[in-house]
Amino acid sequence: MSQSSFPHRHLLGIEPLSKGDIVTILDLADTFATISEKPIKRVPTLRGKTVINFFMEASTRTRTSFEIAGKRLSADVISLSASGSSVAKGETLMDTAKNLDAMRPDVIVVRHSSAGSPHWLAKNLSCSIVNAGDGAHEHPTQALLDCATIRREKGRIEGLTVAILGDITHSRVARSNIHALGKLGAKVRVAGPRTLLPEGIDRLGCEAFDRVEPAIEGADVVMVLRLQSERQARGLIPNTREYARYFGLNARRLAAAKPDAIVMHPGPMNRGVEIAPDVADGERSVILDQVTYGVAVRMAVLYLVSGAPEPDGG
Repeated sequence: MSQSSFPHRHLLGIEPLSKGDIVTILDLADTFATISEKPIKRVPTLRGKTVINFFMEASTRTRTSFEIAGKRLSADVISLSASGSSVAKGETLMDTAKNLDAMRPDVIVVRHSSAGSPHWLAKNLSCSIVNAGDGAHEHPTQALLDCATIRREKGRIEGLTVAILGDITHSRVARSNIHALGKLGAKVRVAGPRTLLPEGIDRLGCEAFDRVEPAIEGADVVMVLRLQSERQARGLIPNTREYARYFGLNARRLAAAKPDAIVMHPGPMNRGVEIAPDVADGERSVILDQVTYGVAVRMAVLYLVSGAPEPDGG
């Protein structure tokens, strides 16, 4: 597979991608997934390339996954956080980013609390930009790894019913998944309290419910979102106990889904709030598989935007 089949220098969101673009990433991720199963988990595909992980928000899974992905492709990987950069000394995001760009990296992976910040950097820097989450806007690689997980578990995405439950308003994961799953032919339902359902969300091509039960009924996939208290104004929900009672995914609610339905969560989980521990750890859960496939998907993304030679998964 060559980069000519992926015509984008950056990965800024799912919305600009075609179905073919998404399939290209997922197919390449399947190739790269085999590398993680080998005793020596490294190929020379990105040797000589430099990837900077520039994370202005806290992250465990995404930052570590990108770092491992780059290293498994033999890239030179440098990771920066807000506290470890000159942003902490008052330097602007653009000045910091331009200084990083002056060091001639091939890719900057950026996470920032402001929606649109990766797009802004892509217009002003010479290297490729990968969006690792921008505010409540998009989180494209999370949606891609979710699609990869569903495809590997179910064998397909087209025709499946996917229920996304929880804090839809503040979730960049929800937005990216609605775009990705819709482009791949899935039927998407979202559900949450009315205070956490953005007005007009159905215009993105999904069905919206203010109760979780009708969204879960007959679903092939149940995806639970974290309650993002750090992004919420006060008073959107009474308290977490009340939220768990009416909107948390437990075994009783999950029984309404198809018998072979899988359970997903982008992490981090608030156990006992949006998801019951026995469901999170149950036989239907593919939450840790999402993390595993995330490395392969991010390997594929780094390869495709970096201008590297033909990959060798052999």
